[in-house]
Amino acid sequence: MNERRLLDTDLFASMPETVRAGLLVQATSRKYTRGDVLFRQGDPSGELFLLLHGRVAIASRSNDGRETVVAVLEDGGLIGELGLFDDAPRSAEARALTDTEVLAFPYEPVRLALRQQPEALWVVVRILAQRLRATDEALADAVFLDVPARTAKRLIDLAGDADEFLLPLTQEELAGLVGASRERVNKAIALFIRLGWIEVSGRNHYRILDRTALEDRSSQ
Repeated sequence: MNERRLLDTDLFASMPETVRAGLLVQATSRKYTRGDVLFRQGDPSGELFLLLHGRVAIASRSNDGRETVVAVLEDGGLIGELGLFDDAPRSAEARALTDTEVLAFPYEPVRLALRQQPEALWVVVRILAQRLRATDEALADAVFLDVPARTAKRLIDLAGDADEFLLPLTQEELAGLVGASRERVNKAIALFIRLGWIEVSGRNHYRILDRTALEDRSSQ
């Protein structure tokens, strides 16, 4: 089963079967429940994680304790790849948003595999480029978009192609992803409800009623 999961990821699928098998022997399967921390910002780095199922938030904290959610990773996501190249401490925190299972690979076997298959480094470069583009986009959003626009954009991202979805974040976490206070994000959501763009039942069950209007607002 884990071999199948490796094949579903660009990085490991680019490696020969014998290399994947060697990595799996040295991998450790770990399970987390919501709120569990895979690693904290500033921790020593030594493992690469493959997200088998679940959702993981990558978050950075300021010196005064404020949190910004940099990314939300889902099945097949790679976590902790930066330290693979510089052994620097973790630049952010990784926290489970749902019941989550990962495979943890010590860095050294992964480095050996990349030396044996240097073309796989292009996959890593592409992953890092995608993360950098996402960071650039988030910075641009913070400058050019107001809080309702950023909130609409994040809700669309979290929904994906579905019109009904369970929000995998607390209100504080969603605010961190939007880059605003919880009160301002809640006001934006209340506005979308009044306009008939979304419907919210319970604490985290969302239904998009007018995706076009929400998408238009996300770019204004």
